[in-house]
Amino acid sequence: MQRRHFLQLSAATPFAGALALPGIASAATSPAADGWRTYDITTQIDLAERTTLGRVWVPLPARQLGTGDHAHQRLVDTRFEAPGAQRAEIVTGTGGAQMLAVQWANTSAPQQVKLVNRVALRDRATDLGQQTAVRAASAAELRPWLQPSSLKPTDGVVGETARKIVADAGARTDIEKAKAIYDWIVANCQRVGSVRGCGTGDAAYVLTSGNLGGKCADLNGLFVALARSSGVPARDVYGVRVDDSAHGYKSMGKSGDISRAQHCRAEFYAQGYGWVPVDPADVRKVMLEEVAGGLPKTDARVRAANAMLFGAWEMNWMGYNSAEDVRLPGAQQTAPIGFLMYPNGETANGRLDSLDPATFRYTIQSARV
Repeated sequence: MQRRHFLQLSAATPFAGALALPGIASAATSPAADGWRTYDITTQIDLAERTTLGRVWVPLPARQLGTGDHAHQRLVDTRFEAPGAQRAEIVTGTGGAQMLAVQWANTSAPQQVKLVNRVALRDRATDLGQQTAVRAASAAELRPWLQPSSLKPTDGVVGETARKIVADAGARTDIEKAKAIYDWIVANCQRVGSVRGCGTGDAAYVLTSGNLGGKCADLNGLFVALARSSGVPARDVYGVRVDDSAHGYKSMGKSGDISRAQHCRAEFYAQGYGWVPVDPADVRKVMLEEVAGGLPKTDARVRAANAMLFGAWEMNWMGYNSAEDVRLPGAQQTAPIGFLMYPNGETANGRLDSLDPATFRYTIQSARV
């Protein structure tokens, strides 16, 4: 584990910390510079269940998504306060996931933390009509994104399904394979509103559940697992919506209180194009939630979303990381979690429910600046 910032304090001492990122702020926060938009994302946590051991782990935005002229997210700075904390540190954990880890021991002191991340975002699109001058990724760089994880196996029913999809489509190139998988998910899977949070992300379960249903972690996670099974490097990017959609989609945006607006996306790698953004789960979300009663696949709004989300992301969304099977540093429960997209916490009495911000008592607010 690589430590980026560390403060060791007595339990009675309030503190504030900051992580500055030189060279990023000026380029990313100029008003409307090259399409950049800047947001303050404020997470506040209050452990109502105060015990002699309270811990939280809060995901931080990726420092940068994309490279050079193709960058679409930059973390400008991070500030935090945690009165009464015994320890607070920004660490880099499993798969490069950055998180703020805070620990309390004094039951008479407030067990609260306030974290503010300023991020700059701009829309992302890949021109699939022509190859670009992107730096080719090495085999070593791509190898992790071809490997199975606990939630994304590449054998069994996942491998069998991937082979059938690719064969039926006659797909040969990475783009053809990814498009065949994307189209299959949009045509055959469904968004299930009753699923908690963003789903578990268990690809094999989705395929054997009987309804091919779930939410974004399930459907986009299935895309990633099927792509890897087909020899196409792919990964989820776990994050949260931070603004309304400029394209007019109510179902694909959220501003203000974004405590329940977590959303994961996916991308695959194609030689000559680099990492290509996709989001088949949001196509199904438009079909289910854009209007009461849902929309058919033939509706113009669905067809537009379907076309846009193979190769583009509207960046009214902020990405955290692509980490899988994440271990929380110092946690009493040592078993890894599938992905880090929500605040996580525990007390001396056990793990808190990350999918219930009302009981866990955390809020996330987004404000454009």
